[in-house]
Amino acid sequence: MNVAERIRQRLAALEPISLDLVDESAQHAGHAGARPGGGTHWRVQIVSPRFSGQPTVARHRMVYHALGELMQDPIHALAITARSPEELKGTR
Repeated sequence: MNVAERIRQRLAALEPISLDLVDESAQHAGHAGARPGGGTHWRVQIVSPRFSGQPTVARHRMVYHALGELMQDPIHALAITARSPEELKGTR
């Protein structure tokens, strides 16, 4: 199982209704934590009813908790956009 699949599998615990995952590792070549082949720098946009009523910091902690040890290795950097379904109503 590759890194993206492992991340998606872990984030499934948050019951997302939408999940967009992008490997941005190529943009960080030569940067600390970057490895040949990628899989170290990620951007995730996730929408989950579990985020309803939660502040941003709590949402990020939920994502970090779901990812567990992946946050130590192989993930070096993770940009998170975490929204509740209610927050999307005005953006579509």
